[in-house]
Amino acid sequence: PPRAQRGGVRGNGGGDIGSCGGLSLRCGLAAAPSYRGLAAAAAGGGSGDPTASPTDSRGNRLASSNSPYLLQHAHNPVNWYPWCPEALERARSERKPIFLSVGYATCHWCHVMERESFEDASTAALLNESFVSIKVDREERPDIDRVYMAYVQATTGSGGWPMSVWLTPELEPIYGGTYYPKEDILQSGQLVVPSFRSVLRRIASLWASQREQLSGASAEIMQRLAEHVEQASAGASTHDGELPADRAAEAVLGCEEALRARFDAKRGGFGGAPKFPRPCELELLMHAHVFHKSLDQEVEADKALWMACTSLDKMAAGGMHDHIGGGFHRYSVDELWHVPHFEKMLYDAPQLANVYLQAFQLTGSLAYARVARGVLDYLRRDLSHPEGGFFSAEDADSVDALTGEKAEGAFYVWTAEEVCAALPPNLAELFCAVYNIRPEGNCTMSPVSDPRSEFVGKNVPIVTEPLAALAVQHGVSEAQLQVHLAQAHRILHTRRAGRPRPYLDDKVVAAWNGMAIGAMARASRVLAAEDPACLPLFPVDGCPPEVYLQAALRAAFFVRLNLYHDSSGQLFRTYRNGTATVPGFADDYANMISGLLDLYEAGGGLEWLRWSMVLQATMDRLFWDDQRGGYFSTSGVDPSIRLRMRDDYDGAEPAASSVAASNLARLAAMVPHGTPVPAPDGKLGGPAGGGADP
Repeated sequence: PPRAQRGGVRGNGGGDIGSCGGLSLRCGLAAAPSYRGLAAAAAGGGSGDPTASPTDSRGNRLASSNSPYLLQHAHNPVNWYPWCPEALERARSERKPIFLSVGYATCHWCHVMERESFEDASTAALLNESFVSIKVDREERPDIDRVYMAYVQATTGSGGWPMSVWLTPELEPIYGGTYYPKEDILQSGQLVVPSFRSVLRRIASLWASQREQLSGASAEIMQRLAEHVEQASAGASTHDGELPADRAAEAVLGCEEALRARFDAKRGGFGGAPKFPRPCELELLMHAHVFHKSLDQEVEADKALWMACTSLDKMAAGGMHDHIGGGFHRYSVDELWHVPHFEKMLYDAPQLANVYLQAFQLTGSLAYARVARGVLDYLRRDLSHPEGGFFSAEDADSVDALTGEKAEGAFYVWTAEEVCAALPPNLAELFCAVYNIRPEGNCTMSPVSDPRSEFVGKNVPIVTEPLAALAVQHGVSEAQLQVHLAQAHRILHTRRAGRPRPYLDDKVVAAWNGMAIGAMARASRVLAAEDPACLPLFPVDGCPPEVYLQAALRAAFFVRLNLYHDSSGQLFRTYRNGTATVPGFADDYANMISGLLDLYEAGGGLEWLRWSMVLQATMDRLFWDDQRGGYFSTSGVDPSIRLRMRDDYDGAEPAASSVAASNLARLAAMVPHGTPVPAPDGKLGGPAGGGADP
């Protein structure tokens, strides 16, 4: 379905979520069972008592979880397990295949699949009879997600969430995809997308009749995937410890050339719909600009900065930017940056704030500073833990007050009638003109903005003309126009607050809090250069820059208190309701170290540099690849994680090794060689080392 194709895609280079199966081959892996085979099962029926369920008023095994995503499924009739020894042992002892479902709490298409399949008693009966069903929060356990997403992407050419993978009891993949619909989707009488129940019946049948063949094929797939991962790691290391002096410049310029070839000169960004913000690409263009300037290559420098700033301008004007409440939604489903996928993620906000801050530094334009402030003020206002950390996300879906049903974007979209009822007439006229609010709705600017007509009569605010031109049209100065719009934003924000809010994922993730600490700390330094000082133009609070430093300090203290083990010097991945149990991964360390270095540079105190040294030493010990350099994503301690992988791609989140490379360079500049590393409890320990400095 068209809407599904823009559903749960989030980073990792994922394609559309409508690709549900293993028709295409990548990396020489064997194909999963074909749609033709699944079609044969479509007319079949399930067996067993459809009312049989382990679920009672207390819920299933997920009820004792601390993960918001798992708790959302705690009252499904499916006999869910978390990823745990009990589940894996049951699969082995009963020789049952595993159904692995991976998602996250604010994932729209995860909610859809739950409503269609996991809440359905007959579908649950199929799962409970023939499979051991395991539910995983990808944000809590990215190690599990990485392994099986690699399989899904390799065999289907795309990926996204929810991810659905069937495994042997030995944790080797049989078949996989993403979202599966409730009913088979046919075109001209041919099955094009099998229903979830069709897949369940077919795999259960194959497991009963061809278990040995399936097990053998799955073992071969896992072996080939392991070989591919090993080859990719080997290919990433082509030097013997010393980089040629021009290698860094070649990499930056090569990336710049590739981005230039994909650049959308009319709308900003790269490629067509859907459009993701990708701050790492814009940051690279700014580095290319600085590099060209250093060589007096003015034309090349101007081109690089123009691509970055055009993209930032169009993103800030678009509907992906929440003009009323601040911050950005996940991505735009169209090429215009207009209609977004409405979830808001913590990991996006700091990266976007940083790239707008860098644009302000390079251009002096206060407009970029205001956008960065709006992002950070949104975090302080809506995603702040009362004790100092930052929550993970807000959902795309919320209850529509008119229908009583959950709908994507219900909290954020407006009818023209709603705007006019909330604002004084003159202000309503001005707001509607600036943001293209129309009685018939404005979500038809692109054919792909609303393919299923979900937003008929609804508006997502978007600015399509420069504010200076709009000010002239309405006989006011640009400064006066901004004051009027800020007044409208505040009124509409108050009115919007009366609607049912999207679900808040209130877990605290170490990696993303490291990013937020860094962005807040940087803002406290960069925004000191604003001249004139920023005015409070809602959703921008107009606070003194040092307020951001205080927010960074509170978050750093929170992480130190709640997500850090003093005696071992190790981080935890997530914290919620007083509990932190999952050990941290490489990206948790890399991003937290980066944030602490920013905090130290912003004047937060020497203790944050000391703590960053401790975390760097721990990261080196747990994740460093002695053979090829760089960092593994996981420590390799958990035997249930079949592949020890390394991220080599800056996607929705930067790769751990990318961030670590910068951290190590900064630490080398800040800390004299041989300086003792402080002990985890704050006392001085042994001499400074570092896996990257043999």
